[in-house]
Amino acid sequence: MADENPMGRALPDPSTPADADRKVEWAVLGYLLDADPDRFTIPEVSRAMNAGEASFDSEDAVERAIRQLVGAGLLHCCGGFILPTRAALYYWRLAE
Repeated sequence: MADENPMGRALPDPSTPADADRKVEWAVLGYLLDADPDRFTIPEVSRAMNAGEASFDSEDAVERAIRQLVGAGLLHCCGGFILPTRAALYYWRLAE
């Protein structure tokens, strides 16, 4: 059949923790790029992303996403605020 794995190995689960992290990263980045030039702190971003769901896991996911995006050069911290980098803003404008 066309949908069978020709290598005979199990296909990866599409809902892995890494996939969930990428979804949160994309959501956080999109939120901050859409809101530009508004500035937010990490707790403000977490509250906005987790409206109505204040669990440790959901807040931790947002903070982890911000750390990853800062490390990748798409966000930076300035005076307690999280800001998209010029490169991220440029990409966002090209993608529109």
